[in-house]
Amino acid sequence: MRRQYAVLAGMIVLALVMAVSVQAALAQEKCREDKPARGLVASLAYTNLTISPDDKIRVDIKVKNTGRSNETVMFEVVEKPDGWKAQIKSFGDVIGGLFLSESEDRNLTLAAFMEKEEDKLPKGEYKFTVKASTPDGSLSQTSSVIIVVADKEKTSQGVKLNTSYPFLKGPSDSKFEFSLDINNESDEDAVFNLSAVSPEGWEASFKPAYEEKQISSLQIKANQSGSVNFQVTPPVKAEANQYEFVVRVQSAKDKAEASVKVQLTGTYTIKTGTPSGLLSLATQKGQTGNISLFVKNEGSAPQREVTFLSFKPENWKIEFKPEKLQDIKAGEVKQVEVVITPSDDALVGDYSVAVNAQGEKSSDEVEFRVTVRASSTWGWIGVGLIVLVMLFLAVIFKTLGRR
Repeated sequence: MRRQYAVLAGMIVLALVMAVSVQAALAQEKCREDKPARGLVASLAYTNLTISPDDKIRVDIKVKNTGRSNETVMFEVVEKPDGWKAQIKSFGDVIGGLFLSESEDRNLTLAAFMEKEEDKLPKGEYKFTVKASTPDGSLSQTSSVIIVVADKEKTSQGVKLNTSYPFLKGPSDSKFEFSLDINNESDEDAVFNLSAVSPEGWEASFKPAYEEKQISSLQIKANQSGSVNFQVTPPVKAEANQYEFVVRVQSAKDKAEASVKVQLTGTYTIKTGTPSGLLSLATQKGQTGNISLFVKNEGSAPQREVTFLSFKPENWKIEFKPEKLQDIKAGEVKQVEVVITPSDDALVGDYSVAVNAQGEKSSDEVEFRVTVRASSTWGWIGVGLIVLVMLFLAVIFKTLGRR
């Protein structure tokens, strides 16, 4: 009876789950049916923006597909001042259009600069107009922004930018991530554009806290704060040094900046081998055999000291000349002589000897095959014995032949 009740209860729960799922699907389908067949929203985030002559012009573009169909949206800067260039960018790449699936939204950036490169923007008022449209022309939107380059830099009282750890240290093949807190101390909600001035060759990006997607702006409500991660990646073979980054946040009315630094300690990698590439040698028991070993610093940080360890058969001797190598610069190669002496009672045959080079935060090992051969003295003794035996046999044959 209890089993029947349990089965009945399970069926009731299953029916309730199915009913809830059906209701959710119906609600979702109804919501989808309420949307138009095709729809597009594309607009600059600001209509008016005041910046200083030292700033760069970066304005967010909000794009969303509000219809039930997938759309391809093309972008064009249809109005800009004489002597200026303007581009539509997505995460630093210049684009002319993009694909938006149903209900998808994206953030793009309008970047503008003078055709003739100048240290500072000329003071004045400049208008830029962006057009977004589908290839068939059925959907089209145009929006404009007026950029005012002020006589002097603004001082911001409405936003503060802070970081708990402005200095990070690590090897040159690492990524570094700073946590930034943006405090909107004004009485208005605001969208803050994010930008950074980075050393040449470095990659920099902004990400929401605990997320992997990249962003170029962050919306923060009045008198609240938001967090964002600033991630930087050094270029390949970056030198061990200290690097500084200037992070900037800017809304339509306020702006702030902060400086963060990275100390690269370099990479630590060493490589060992022989100049000829051969990893074998031959010797005799009790006698020394020499082989040259090179050590190359393949990292970007100097190796202050490299020492050597050996793994050998019992009673064998391994010596290194010199015993250690000092101050190997990045890319530099130094050589050491390895002296191998088999034990006096070693048998004829092949043996394995391993040499480990221990550097700073790095090591490498190479293995040799050592062939122990018979002594040449015993070879001559053997030849002498054979000659004596042959003479002895010759005497016997001659004596027996007379009889």
